Amino acid sequence: MLTLHRAERSADLVDALAEILTTPLPDPFTPEVIAVPAKGIERWLTQRLSTVLGADEKDGVAANIQFPSPTRVVDEAIAAASGIDADDDPWAVQRQLWTLLDVIDASLDEPWCAVLKAHLTGEHRITRRYATAAHISDLWRVYGAERPQLFVDWAAGRDTDGAGGVLAADLAWQAQLWRQLRYRLATASPAERLDAACERLREEPDLTALPERFSLFGPTRLTSEQLAVLDALSVHRDVHLWIAHPSPAMWAALLGRQTSGRRREDTSALAVAHPLLASLARDSREMQQRLSSVVGLDLHHGSRRPATTLLRQIQNDFSADRPPERTAGADGTVQVHACHGPPRQVEILREALLHLFQQDPSLEPRDVLVMCPDVEAYAPLIRAAFGQGDAGGHPGHRLRVRLADRSLRQTNPLLDTVSGLLDLADGRVTASQVLDLAAHAPVRRMFGFSDDDLEQLRTWVTSSGIRWGIKLVQRQAFGLSDVPQNTW
Repeated sequence: MLTLHRAERSADLVDALAEILTTPLPDPFTPEVIAVPAKGIERWLTQRLSTVLGADEKDGVAANIQFPSPTRVVDEAIAAASGIDADDDPWAVQRQLWTLLDVIDASLDEPWCAVLKAHLTGEHRITRRYATAAHISDLWRVYGAERPQLFVDWAAGRDTDGAGGVLAADLAWQAQLWRQLRYRLATASPAERLDAACERLREEPDLTALPERFSLFGPTRLTSEQLAVLDALSVHRDVHLWIAHPSPAMWAALLGRQTSGRRREDTSALAVAHPLLASLARDSREMQQRLSSVVGLDLHHGSRRPATTLLRQIQNDFSADRPPERTAGADGTVQVHACHGPPRQVEILREALLHLFQQDPSLEPRDVLVMCPDVEAYAPLIRAAFGQGDAGGHPGHRLRVRLADRSLRQTNPLLDTVSGLLDLADGRVTASQVLDLAAHAPVRRMFGFSDDDLEQLRTWVTSSGIRWGIKLVQRQAFGLSDVPQNTW
């Protein structure tokens, strides 16, 4: 059975999850499986569970727990049922890409491909081929996950939008191109295999290695494909879905509400009284609508707390879905800082945190979560302001900080260097690109480049007038084969 657990506070969800985990699986050596959408959630969840699990209270142990992503859980289940591994699937994005490029080249002269031809042909547009094919391939991946019926209809020759409507005329070329790709791959798409895979999972529960009980914690979105697989797995397993939902009142107001499935026609915001819930809780409303057809048991955790602070008052307004009061006392629990740029934001954040730690001795660094719109942009600023370990410097330098959810290119210098080298192979090979590659730490170590050496290279490149292109052959791709000047 699929059991939904929801609460306004994630801490309440963790306590309820820990209570379930205290009942061991039939085989004590079988690891618990808790799927999480991000590594940051995994780290936070592990820390929280370690304070409530174990022989003694707060013994600091949370062991034998696996934290795969929801995508991995679903992909492995589908692979087990269909016999096609996700990495070996001809429809995998990276595997289908090259075939799609061939199909595009072979179809450009077809009347239905006029839109794509206009985009790809013409002066200086030859380099769009790969980027366009990659974009189309990624779009189709999203189509298949969100609207599997779309590809089922396309495979049957019906040009629909996958939601009961007719495909728009300006998008008809996608259906034709997809059919050409399917013919070339000679394999049913994952969307076409989904129903059969789910049926096998219902009939043969031992196909997957998942334990008799597993959880998904903290997802903000689940695709139609993922929900279909989870529904099939829940026939013979206890599947627990843990989501943070801001308002039981909003949940009750939307319960049983019929929707069209089209976002532009969604009127659920009109049923919400609090303006912030109406504008910011669209994902929560969509999640409720998606879950309504698969949830077997709906449990709400948490209790109403007195509004002793401004933050608590806002949270209670969310929970009860009532309009906020016009006036409220400022007690510091909600603060808005006007800053002139990201560096200043990080500096003010550091001072605000130090003030909080001084005011509340029970507060620990692990109790603090800092969210930002772009981790990569803020990462160097955070490193400069926090965690330097300088006992004689700013007190903020002694705070322990960990950056989560960063890309592998940013955390692995070798991978970043290889990626930069591959970018050169597919790009213009500009002077700045080559000099930046030479300045990468692995390249500097390999060739023994010092700061003076790099500056000398920059001087030579500038004095030689090098701009881009290794030689004329490469410039032919950009229609400049008659301009030999300023190449390497």
